[in-house]
Amino acid sequence: MDLAAFRALEPLCWRAPSAHNTQPWRLRYERWAITVGWDPADALPAGDPTGRDLRLSLGAFVETCLIVAADAGLRLDWVADHDDAEHRVGRLRPARQPYRTPFHAGDVADRRTHRGRFTDGPDAGLLTAVDEVARQAGGAVHVVPAGRLGALRRVADRRVYADPAVTAELRRWLRLDPARPEYRSDGLSDRCLGLSRPAAAGLRAALAAYPVLRPLGLPRLLAAGDDPLARGGTVLALVAPPDLDAAGQVEFGRVLMRMWLTLHAAGLAAHPLSQLVDVGATRDAIGASLDVAPERILHVTRVGRPVAPAPRSARRVGPGGGARRRSVAARVGQAFGSGTRPAGAGPPGHHRDDGGAVLPRTTSVVPSS
Repeated sequence: MDLAAFRALEPLCWRAPSAHNTQPWRLRYERWAITVGWDPADALPAGDPTGRDLRLSLGAFVETCLIVAADAGLRLDWVADHDDAEHRVGRLRPARQPYRTPFHAGDVADRRTHRGRFTDGPDAGLLTAVDEVARQAGGAVHVVPAGRLGALRRVADRRVYADPAVTAELRRWLRLDPARPEYRSDGLSDRCLGLSRPAAAGLRAALAAYPVLRPLGLPRLLAAGDDPLARGGTVLALVAPPDLDAAGQVEFGRVLMRMWLTLHAAGLAAHPLSQLVDVGATRDAIGASLDVAPERILHVTRVGRPVAPAPRSARRVGPGGGARRRSVAARVGQAFGSGTRPAGAGPPGHHRDDGGAVLPRTTSVVPSS
């Protein structure tokens, strides 16, 4: 197994999406396999208590690895071996043939999460194509009726912002100051969120004063500060088969990545609206509108044709391999064994942000991949 060849491709593999751009995946290189796991310090225990988004992110990373390797002519396949205690999801191992996929490394490099304005949503043919991607794995893709979505989005955002633990977790992963080294490594930057400098300063100040402002109505103000649904597109829900277990959610992360790349190949982009799934009341309402059991809804996303290109989100691993900095995961010594984090990393990214700017209208920054 040519480990050196795959190591050279690793920076491109890290272009996979993850909630809050935490990049939780870790690779352990062995003689005849590459074990894929995660660092729990880069999970989101408050915002993603069930680990659903974590497992979808890990599956998306696995699919990305297979696509990138296949495009380079490396022959790899995937063996699932999910173990929560060991923080492991499986192994990439040698295969007789490269992974069969219609996608290429360029698709991986160019795909973006897009929080901006869309001119229109997917046409009937493209909806059929992404639904077929899900159906091949026993799932389905449904268009979420627009009628109550605005009200449900406001409910979900208020619930998210009203939770101190979730908001603190979000603040930890916000990257609103370009002068900070972690700005170029991970998290949700002001550019990717579409925030102006005054808006970023206002959001930073508001979240710094959260304990004082929360009882005065800050969650409602933040939820009302932006409406992504007003920026166009169609909202889709990925529905899983009944009784999908943790390993199955990882596999559906692979499905989700194939869906996003199918959309990207057609010139469309996606903007996850994970809060609609994270909040039980809104997930139940969407399930009722689709006539599916709410627990089967894995992912909800706004999809459309972007008016302008989206900024490129940061990654820890740069060209030539190796990390620019160590994430907050550096504080968890036991995470996924030894040698699992990229080498050459710097200090953790959690820091205090204080400021005195007046809070302007802001872009919604609830969890998204």
